[in-house]
Amino acid sequence: MAERASSVERVRAANLGEVLRLVHQLGPRSRAVITAETGLNRSTVADLVAELASSGLVFEQDPDPTRRVGRPSPIVAAGDEVMAIAVNPEVDAIEIGAVALSGRVRERTRVECAQPPSVDDVVDVVAREVGGWRAGPLAASRFVGIGVAVPGLVRVEDGLVRLAPHLGWHEADIRSPLAQRLGLSVAIDNDASLGARAERLFGAAREHRNVVYLNGGASGIGGGLILNGTLIAGAGGYAGEWGQTRPSIPAEADRRTRAGTLEDEVNRARLLHVTGLGAVDDPVLAAALAEVEDAAVSEEIDRQRRILAATLANAVNVLNPSMIVLGGFLGMLIGSDPGSFSADVRANALAAPGEQVEIRPAALGADRLLIGAAEAAFASLLKDPARTLGALKV
Repeated sequence: MAERASSVERVRAANLGEVLRLVHQLGPRSRAVITAETGLNRSTVADLVAELASSGLVFEQDPDPTRRVGRPSPIVAAGDEVMAIAVNPEVDAIEIGAVALSGRVRERTRVECAQPPSVDDVVDVVAREVGGWRAGPLAASRFVGIGVAVPGLVRVEDGLVRLAPHLGWHEADIRSPLAQRLGLSVAIDNDASLGARAERLFGAAREHRNVVYLNGGASGIGGGLILNGTLIAGAGGYAGEWGQTRPSIPAEADRRTRAGTLEDEVNRARLLHVTGLGAVDDPVLAAALAEVEDAAVSEEIDRQRRILAATLANAVNVLNPSMIVLGGFLGMLIGSDPGSFSADVRANALAAPGEQVEIRPAALGADRLLIGAAEAAFASLLKDPARTLGALKV
């Protein structure tokens, strides 16, 4: 009897998680749609939605008044009061966001750093900012975990940062001190892998199952790879280090380093230097590049575009993606003229895979890494909502 009860509980937990996942990842939907998507009966779905609503995970709203056929079904939407803390440490700043289960970034802050932050620096800043949110605008909210997007190599099984060279982190454990300081579970992953996940679920690659994602940040270029709908981590979780590949640069005049990597040749610091900007965030840099009138700036943008196009052509030939998404400053390089950039990539690629691929800037913009980090933090909640929320009450 006990085994049967346990089996029933597992099935119910899985069903609760599936309903919550649908609403969270695919957006508001009617009970009728949830019934069709899950294959469960209407009364079961109504019961599951009621339990999720009683926990504040979802809420119901009036059905679509324009629907004239059949009995109207209430719309179920993810709530705004259950959220994750998202953290992205970079060489020049620490970004922190409070991301609701609805997908809305409720709060965000960017703390400038005069030098690359240490693990202790990040923990102190996160604790201070989250403490302020808990005492102020998010006092009524519940936090289910913390997700950290690190620009470096992260071991998949335990979240140990093996190497984040630009931050100066080596064999660094940020999970334990963050968990101890804030009393929340912590998920760690490579920033670009999390960006790829966010753009696949909510952004430019939402309708695609074979995706290459490159993220350009202050620390360099990272990447994520999604094949047949699955994020590819590699044997240890280190896959996707596009910035460490060595690009082919046919024109010697385009080369700035001797046998340098992609991120040595195509990088944010060079754009900041040629524009005369200091330590600015992406929106400021994007505005400067969009309004460029200086010949030297235009030449640097064109140089970086040529090298990036050749690298992406290799990705097209080897992986045959249907979508390539460029985040951060890489998206800015193609923002003003995506058509000609796509043509450059296709000109360097084989015709057959080249004709299938789309290339777009990240649709989530500056939120992409925070949303990706939050999604990692939400994983246990989506798997077993009742158990996760129950643990928070202990």
